[in-house]
Amino acid sequence: MAESKELQLIVERAVAQVFDRELPKLQAELVARVLAELPAAPAAADAHSSAGSPTQGNLVQAVASIHGGTTQKEILRALLDAGSLYGSRVALFVMKAGAATGWQGRGLGQDDAVKDFALDMNGGPAAHAYQNRNATPANIAEMDPRFVEHFGGPANEQILVLPLVLKDKVAALLYADGGADGMLDGPSLEILVLATSAWLEVVSLRKQAQRDFADTTPAVERPAVAAPVQAVSSFADPFAAHTPKHIAPEVEPEPAAELVEVAAHAASANAAASAPAAAADPFAGMSPDDADTHRKAQRFARLLVDEIKLYNQAKVAEGRRNKDLYDRLKEDIEKSRSTFQKRYGNTAAASGDYFQKEVVRSLAEDDYSVMGANFRK
Repeated sequence: MAESKELQLIVERAVAQVFDRELPKLQAELVARVLAELPAAPAAADAHSSAGSPTQGNLVQAVASIHGGTTQKEILRALLDAGSLYGSRVALFVMKAGAATGWQGRGLGQDDAVKDFALDMNGGPAAHAYQNRNATPANIAEMDPRFVEHFGGPANEQILVLPLVLKDKVAALLYADGGADGMLDGPSLEILVLATSAWLEVVSLRKQAQRDFADTTPAVERPAVAAPVQAVSSFADPFAAHTPKHIAPEVEPEPAAELVEVAAHAASANAAASAPAAAADPFAGMSPDDADTHRKAQRFARLLVDEIKLYNQAKVAEGRRNKDLYDRLKEDIEKSRSTFQKRYGNTAAASGDYFQKEVVRSLAEDDYSVMGANFRK
């Protein structure tokens, strides 16, 4: 038992060292990719910049501040702090059970002034941003009248509502307007929201990878005890302290609202939970070494495909709709396939074809037709 604990500590230290070394590189690459994906700000934004509003260098620093967060709350607060540089008034509303509930804001009074405010989702820019998953500019007259009555509106009457999308679902809405001075930089706010979404997923992937490495360590024997009754979800919901008062407690929150949950392995986890006990371990008949190789190959395939999804969320959504996913992601898929083959193509796991299966499971949601005619089965 002592040796098992010592081995576990060694593995944990090694994993931590790897992530500490690689995360700065990943952060820099994320900033570059997010900035490259968005069009240049229009001339009007340049005019704002010359008048004293934040420059592009400040925008990079703002993204870096978001990526400096290590917890969900830190990341979301950094989004609001950074967003207040590009919109005089900003507020974050979390989506749960189809309702938008205030979390925190900047420039609307105290930071918690919007806490528990129930935003009308029956129409207007908030509903449009949620349903279409697009940044939605609008006039304040189109906004929820209760919100306007409570918080007032901007002098120029222009507002913007942006969706924070995680795992193809809208997890939150960011409201922004120019307040009294008219400062509202839509393109920069879009960059910040995209950067926040990407970093939340990276942080969750990091936690998942740490769990995967921990799974490879020998189990530590513990005396049998009765399983405790868990009344609430075990993950740390950043909005848990702000449970919407207008939502009945028995309503199950939408998966998209759980900002900490990157559901990269949800389908396989659910399948494992519902499968017969005899089928729980598909590698039970293999030698320990071969079984370990197969498990590592599966995990590696998942991480490769998760990375493709992380950097190509728009392409994945468009490819699913148009059923040409492979054509849109061919370069990324084949590069990752080559990486997988180099590591596991000549091992006992080669026969499992795990990368191909993960592409279909995760990217196409088990629908071959979504991949398109050029995808080889």
